[in-house]
Amino acid sequence: MQTVSVKRKPSIVGIMGSHRDDNVSMDEARILGEAIAKRGHVLLSGGGTGVMHAASKGAYLAGGLVIGVLPNDKERPLAGYPNEFIDIPIYTGMYEARNIINAKTPDLIIALAGGPGTLSEMVLAMKGGIPVIGLHAPRFEMEGDYGCHVVDSAEEAIAKMDEILTPMGVANVVVSSPVLS
Repeated sequence: MQTVSVKRKPSIVGIMGSHRDDNVSMDEARILGEAIAKRGHVLLSGGGTGVMHAASKGAYLAGGLVIGVLPNDKERPLAGYPNEFIDIPIYTGMYEARNIINAKTPDLIIALAGGPGTLSEMVLAMKGGIPVIGLHAPRFEMEGDYGCHVVDSAEEAIAKMDEILTPMGVANVVVSSPVLS
């Protein structure tokens, strides 16, 4: 049995994106999932295939905790949901309406590839004041600053995630204390 250690009140980082397999996006999603876990954050995704699967795999194999907000009920299985790397499946039975939960729960969202569903999650998050990092994400135009940061690589997304979460007080901090004998 693998042991997962999660700090109290960890930050939750959502990765939203395409359910289709695309080699570039899959590699980036895996790298992002791993980085999220290694920083002590919890990964939240839609819990299915494509980007969701790759990010979940990266976080899971790095020892992180992975939450999947699923479109289906337990009694009505949906192929690929939950993927095998989901630690905590949340069966909503809400299908596309679950995007509200995906968008409003995390402290930060990284949108990677995707289409209208990913775009809806991005907009719902921004409307709620949750920062969004877009990596090959659906493009849109709006006047004003709504907290959407467009980046060109997984490494840039990780750096932006660290920049955003650190001032929020949710950075992974190591505290040393004297050893008692």
